[in-house]
Amino acid sequence: MSPIPGSGLAKGLAVTLRTMTKKSVTAQYPDKQPELPPRTRGVIGLFEENCTVCMLCARECPDWCIYIDSHKETVPAATPGGRERSRNVLDRFAIDFALCMYCGICIEVCPFDALFWSPEFEYAETDIHELTHERDKLREWMWTVPEPPALDPRAEEPKEIAAARKAVEKAAATAAAAAAAAAQAQEGDQQ
Repeated sequence: MSPIPGSGLAKGLAVTLRTMTKKSVTAQYPDKQPELPPRTRGVIGLFEENCTVCMLCARECPDWCIYIDSHKETVPAATPGGRERSRNVLDRFAIDFALCMYCGICIEVCPFDALFWSPEFEYAETDIHELTHERDKLREWMWTVPEPPALDPRAEEPKEIAAARKAVEKAAATAAAAAAAAAQAQEGDQQ
């Protein structure tokens, strides 16, 4: 069956007429903020306390837009007779958003949850050099990171939380035993 000549043109004109008669809905951006989806990729925030300067984010970045500087410090032994340890101390953490392609690899490879997506997208600058955000600016973005979604109530307890709960219970039991022993010793001294 062959199509009727001009039917494609008629269908196209029908679509055009339908859309011409509808009122357009345009959000006037600066006056009305857009409703962003919950997992919007805007800018990357740094939770500096979790950063161990492992450099995985900088090594895995395909654009090489993450700059990290650090130095080593010696930490005294935690227990008497123990050995001193060295740890990395973060001096500089910067991301050049002029180069970043927002792939999220740095966030995925971070083993210590130091990097997070923030839905903020209004960080335009008049000078391209100001798009390199240093760690204080990256920390400011952390306060806009949304809470993670709630866990499924039917899911089993995460291993980290179970281990932490057991450690707290063990510490409480040890403290209670020490308090009981101290009370018993004090009672023995009074007699």
